[in-house]
Amino acid sequence: MWKRSKVTDQTAAGQAVDDSEGVHPDDKGIKKKSKVPGVMITQFIEELPEGMTTPDFTRKPIALTIQEGKFAVFKAKVVGTPIPTVTWSRANGEIHFHPDVCQQKYDETSHEHTIEFPKVAPEDADTYKCFATNEYGKAVCTVVLNVIAVGFSKSKELQKKSVEDPTEFRKKLKKRNSDGTREVKPMEPEEKIWEILLSADKKDYERICAEYGITDFRRMLKKLTEMKKEREEEIAEFVSHITKLKHIEVNDEDYATIELDMDLKDPTSKIFLYKDGVMVPFTKEDNEDLKHSLKQVGKKYVFKIKKLGSEDAGLYSVDVEGVNVFSTEFKVPEVDFAVKIQEIKATEREDAMFQCVLTAPMSEIKWFGKSAPLTNDEKHEIIVSEDKLIHKLIVRDCLPLDAGIYAAVAGIKSCNAWLVVEDPGVHFHAGLSDCKAIIGEAAELECKVSSEECEGIWYKDGDEIKSSEGITIAKDGCFHKLKIHKVTEEFAGKYKFEADGRKTEALIVVEDPPRFDTEELETFKTPVTVKKGQKAAFKLPFVGRDPIKIQWYLDGEELSDTSHIKLEHSEGYTSLLLTKLQRKDSGEIKIKLKNEFGTIEAFSQLVVLDKPTPPMGPLEIVEASSSVIEFKWRPPKDSGGCKINNYILERNQVGRNTWKKVGPIGPDAKFRDSDVDHGRRYCYRIRVETEMGTSELMETEDIQAGTKAYPGPPSAPKVVSAFKDCINLSWSPPANTGGTNILGYNLEKRKKGSNLWGPVNPPEEMIKTKGSAVKDVVEGMEYEFRVSAINNSGAGEFSTPSEFVFARDPKKPPGKVIDLKVTDSTYTTLSLSWTKPKDIKGVEDEAKGYFVEIRPAENTEWDRCNSNAITMTSYTVKGLKSLAMYWVRVTATNDGGQGETQELDNYILAMPPPVRPRLTDAKIKSFMVVRAGNSARFNINFEASPWPDITWQKDGGPVSKKVTISNTEGTSQLLITSAERSDTGIYTIIVKNIVGQETFSIEIRVTDEPKPPGPVEIDENVPGTVTISWTPSPDEKRDDRLHYMVTKRDSNKRQWHTVADRIFNNRFTACNIMPGREYQFRVYAKNDMGSSKPSESPKWLISTKKEKFTLNMPETKVCNLECPPKFIVPLKMHTAPQGYECYMSCAIKGDPTPHVTWLRNNISLNTNTNYFISNTCGVCSLLILRVGPKDTGEYMVVAENSKGRAECSTKLTVRE
Repeated sequence: MWKRSKVTDQTAAGQAVDDSEGVHPDDKGIKKKSKVPGVMITQFIEELPEGMTTPDFTRKPIALTIQEGKFAVFKAKVVGTPIPTVTWSRANGEIHFHPDVCQQKYDETSHEHTIEFPKVAPEDADTYKCFATNEYGKAVCTVVLNVIAVGFSKSKELQKKSVEDPTEFRKKLKKRNSDGTREVKPMEPEEKIWEILLSADKKDYERICAEYGITDFRRMLKKLTEMKKEREEEIAEFVSHITKLKHIEVNDEDYATIELDMDLKDPTSKIFLYKDGVMVPFTKEDNEDLKHSLKQVGKKYVFKIKKLGSEDAGLYSVDVEGVNVFSTEFKVPEVDFAVKIQEIKATEREDAMFQCVLTAPMSEIKWFGKSAPLTNDEKHEIIVSEDKLIHKLIVRDCLPLDAGIYAAVAGIKSCNAWLVVEDPGVHFHAGLSDCKAIIGEAAELECKVSSEECEGIWYKDGDEIKSSEGITIAKDGCFHKLKIHKVTEEFAGKYKFEADGRKTEALIVVEDPPRFDTEELETFKTPVTVKKGQKAAFKLPFVGRDPIKIQWYLDGEELSDTSHIKLEHSEGYTSLLLTKLQRKDSGEIKIKLKNEFGTIEAFSQLVVLDKPTPPMGPLEIVEASSSVIEFKWRPPKDSGGCKINNYILERNQVGRNTWKKVGPIGPDAKFRDSDVDHGRRYCYRIRVETEMGTSELMETEDIQAGTKAYPGPPSAPKVVSAFKDCINLSWSPPANTGGTNILGYNLEKRKKGSNLWGPVNPPEEMIKTKGSAVKDVVEGMEYEFRVSAINNSGAGEFSTPSEFVFARDPKKPPGKVIDLKVTDSTYTTLSLSWTKPKDIKGVEDEAKGYFVEIRPAENTEWDRCNSNAITMTSYTVKGLKSLAMYWVRVTATNDGGQGETQELDNYILAMPPPVRPRLTDAKIKSFMVVRAGNSARFNINFEASPWPDITWQKDGGPVSKKVTISNTEGTSQLLITSAERSDTGIYTIIVKNIVGQETFSIEIRVTDEPKPPGPVEIDENVPGTVTISWTPSPDEKRDDRLHYMVTKRDSNKRQWHTVADRIFNNRFTACNIMPGREYQFRVYAKNDMGSSKPSESPKWLISTKKEKFTLNMPETKVCNLECPPKFIVPLKMHTAPQGYECYMSCAIKGDPTPHVTWLRNNISLNTNTNYFISNTCGVCSLLILRVGPKDTGEYMVVAENSKGRAECSTKLTVRE
């Protein structure tokens, strides 16, 4: 037996989601794709700052199926800048972190985030989420844990017996009197522990268990979960909502409070307070006589405990109508103040420090400032000494607002003192602000000082100013104001207010933007209405500093002077005159003024009236009976800007030449004509009439009075059921009934393969219902059916045919497929095969097809892979997500329906079968030379499954940070962007997965052209030899492949030639040195990049005595060299591509020199200009520049002289 994780919606109720799980408060962001399949990235902002990145997974956790009691671990690697925070959650319930249950860890060496289950249990089976979050985004992936239960365990059964049933235990906790109060008895220790846990925060579980000696943390959690669920059901009976539960706190006024927000279903419900299980009396008024009181404000309830003492320690419980809703433990530490805080006086903008000393160590105490709790922040700093006896509070940058009473609370003891902030003198609470003023309007400057008695002086551009005509200087308490009643340009400048040696400054900038007079603007906004052909004028005065750009617009298009448009601009106003207006000129008139200070716009409307356009079709015939014709039409596209008064109609009876005026019918676009004759056809003319005149006419099509209207086709017949002697059908009536009621239906049938339809019902016996039982069928035959509707006019069109159906008794659905298995898989596909189910007569019939369905592990719904049933017993599922987990099932089907599904026993991972890493490149170079400063790039291809870990090493250690490693599917690349000599070494790639590993090494040598060797010296130790030696090249020490080459030149032969190469020392002995010749040597340094510049030796000469030279000439003999022609090198066979050149050659000897003739197909080519023929020193050649089909054939060379004749031939083939 094994327990599979419950796959639920990842956002289902019950899943605890808060910021600690990596969910950003603004979870609506930009969705991004990750390189790792199955990872979803959300980016919180549109553009990331430079160098910042969203989190991502380089390795996501892999699904795990493991036996109960074993060690289980999920591993993940994340990247991102700044470094992301990693959290975990589960779909059902919450993760309880405890050393015995679950632990979250981070390995700084491998950079792996893990969540570990020391001894995994069946209740740990679930879908888990891993979140990686930083301030710019979050990444999330899911992973499934499946736990295989071991089976019967004797130790477990004993544990179950030893653990009391939580339901029974809750009954103990719930023992109540008839009025809902608890029994009067001291609370048992075990009852107290569970009541504390039921209301405790999850982060406190471990501390409470350690404090009360609970060792089996996992069993405690299981029991607590059951008790919580039961208590929530009990609370829901009396409380509709409860939240914001605040455990007991002591404040600065020597009393403790318990707070909770709850919405009672019945406001009159009784509320009780207990201490250690004993009821505590309390008053709802703040009475000095009673120690305990309750204050209610709306839905908020606050219990207050006054005159605190050590006897007040204990477990306080709040019950509603006998149901415990909240419990909190009050602990009173034995501590007091040895030295209390004292009053502090601080000058404004200075820091103030309160200090107290305790009688016993405490890790922290509570600080209050003016009754508000204080914490470490920019304003306040809390310091605790190492012995935890001295506690300090520092108030930074004191302001008058910080003055007040500050208190320290330790346990139930408190002390308080004043902070007095002294004012060092007059200062500004609010300074002057720059002001933009418009000419002709008022402007005001204002500042606020710290003292009402302070007086000050105003300055403009350094000169003192006082109240005068146009300027008012006023003082209202701490506020000092300067007001300019009507601004002119001379008021622009820098203003300063000075008081008690302090000053504040501001600028008044005077602007003069374009502006309109309010009354003139309202007049301009009034729409202007004119008739076609008339003119319209617009005029608007304005003020503002020149230059002002003036623009007029009509419906958004700027206007300029034309024959029909006249623009006039004068000082202080602008006008627009439009003449010969047409209807199309109607629209919005806009004027736009702009200068250096701003822009202003004004709008009006121009309406040009004209005759309306004709009415519009198409005509809608409402009724065309024997006595009435009623129809509708659409109003004109443009009514000419006027209201439609009437439609004017004329009628013509088809076949006559006269039109009868029907008359104005009003403004409605419809007409009902009751003066018609049955069977006659009529045509109508329609015009629109407005105050501007009558439109052109619209003429309708012919309308016949009393036409026949047949119904439309019904829906295709649907097969309800089929038997060997009867087929039951049903259908829906037609949407178009032809304007009358449907009287009945005609039904027809046709056999498969036949073209003839036959009636099912006689024509005179129509079918009255919307269905029929067809009994005239032959068993085993296949039929299709169609139906038509009948109304007063007759039968309408037939429907589309039904599906084919056999006349036979219903089949039984097939059974389960047999031997369902996976035959192959990749990262995106999955191949399945199975055996068809057995055919059991009367129980399971033969399968006709199959449906394949898959379900991702994180979803609850199955997706069908094939929309139509397949007949083969194999199928390949495509489009899977790499490394995702899927459940697979196959269902057989036939005419009797679908059979029972067959599901694979285990889930499938979308990945190829395990493959040991293998390098796929046919030839891989193992040595690479790179010039210093250039980039070194090495790619290697491999195949492996599952996805391997890829590691690069240099000389057996990790590669440097400057080396960039890029890994993609099946490929890894090593890149050194700007190589240096220090990058030389042996680089090794290790490709490793669970199946095995493969390694490969390449030597990368980074070098440059070597520097030349030093001075060259020559020495003769042995006659006829010289020894050349030289100083080593500076690059010799750092390049073990550097060697030398020596070249020589003598006075007899002036050319340099190499005498030695690949010399790995610094000397070389040259032999065969001839006396009397002058020698010179060059030495080159060489490496893989090339050779250096040479270093030359001095010239070397061995002198010799010259002896008289005597030449004895031998007697000459006559030699006859004549011979017949002979081919030394014959012609070769040639195959040339069409359009390319072809070169043929051969070598001939003979004396006298033979005469050579070239022939093609026995025709001489010597005079053909299309061929280039040459004969140089016995080498005969023929060149064809562009070979074509015509050049195909046999080529022959004939050589003749007086001694004889020789021939040689070849063939040329031209390839297309």
